Amino acid sequence: IAQVRRAAISIPSNIAEGQARHTTGEIIQFISHAEGSLSELDTQLILSAELNFCSETDVQPALNIVNQLRKMFNVLRRKLDARH
Repeated sequence: IAQVRRAAISIPSNIAEGQARHTTGEIIQFISHAEGSLSELDTQLILSAELNFCSETDVQPALNIVNQLRKMFNVLRRKLDARH
């Protein structure tokens, strides 16, 4: 549970830190960190269901949000890359 919380907290924290940076390259770097934390969270949610810590039904809403965030990050990265 602590690992899931850390990954979940790391996502918006990296976005905030990237936003505070002054170059597009640094923003992109922190988006990459956020994407890494998102992948970590995705893996932890899948494993929690596979190891029977909870049911797949329990984690599915969170996995749907993870997939939506992944798409948003891809769009944001493409737009920033175009400006960079």
